[in-house]
Amino acid sequence: MPRSSSLTEFPVADPAAGPYAVTTGPDGALWFTELHAGSIGRMTTAGEYVSYPLGLESPQPTVITTGPDSALWFTTNQAHVVGRITTDGKVHTFDLPTPGACPYGITSGPDGALWFAELAAGAIARITTEGVVTEFAIPVENAMPSVLTTGPDGALWFTMNQGNAIGRIDTSGDVTVHPLPTPGAAPVGITSGPDALWFVEIGAGAVGRITPDGAITEFPLPDPAARPHAIAADPRGGYWFTEWAGNRIGHIGEDGRVAHHALPTPSSEPHGITIGPDGAVWVAQECGSLARLSTP
Repeated sequence: MPRSSSLTEFPVADPAAGPYAVTTGPDGALWFTELHAGSIGRMTTAGEYVSYPLGLESPQPTVITTGPDSALWFTTNQAHVVGRITTDGKVHTFDLPTPGACPYGITSGPDGALWFAELAAGAIARITTEGVVTEFAIPVENAMPSVLTTGPDGALWFTMNQGNAIGRIDTSGDVTVHPLPTPGAAPVGITSGPDALWFVEIGAGAVGRITPDGAITEFPLPDPAARPHAIAADPRGGYWFTEWAGNRIGHIGEDGRVAHHALPTPSSEPHGITIGPDGAVWVAQECGSLARLSTP
């Protein structure tokens, strides 16, 4: 049964901006990529909004995270650079060694650097806060690494959307690949729990769990066509995820039980999800808004 909750939407200035990924910043605000506007947005928990243009041609900023240097780091899927923006809006970008790499997911690593996935290059890369980049090839054809996170074992874990697998890379660059049981599962989002990694399968309409030793459990969602996209761990327990096609926010417990919360705007295209500084669930909706879900 759905939990008792309160859901509010906060529109951005340009409905076509395309909020895509969202994270809690070091300044206690929500920071998010504006995919179609080519900018980075900032919103307070009260809904106060500002946008910072990147000044790049068709950059398509995609995923954003807080770095170890108290700045925000993001990827650009079309400009093929990794960017850094300070909390006062100053932007700097870093070129990548591989042209057309298509960087996508990015996260802070356990070694004080940022780690990101290169969709087109089939690689996981590391960038220091000074901008030094090292790339590590994935030994899987057409892997399409997508999103990554630091696992409970201190390694980086990542999804392979077309490779249909979950990968692990340690900080020295050694890669281990765990194929998924379901053909065409197409994993995208991934997050870390206390003793396992949790991920979503956009192709199979399921949530998956993998332990550090590679044991995989899949939990099919009630709607197999929901196309779950992103997932975030809740400090209070369980995991929140977006259902891009289902137009819902979902919650799954460690026992695999699922609850849903329908979004009020039809076809809102929910993508990124994070737990905000206020403890609420915040979702980036490509239709032009952030959604805030408050649950008891």
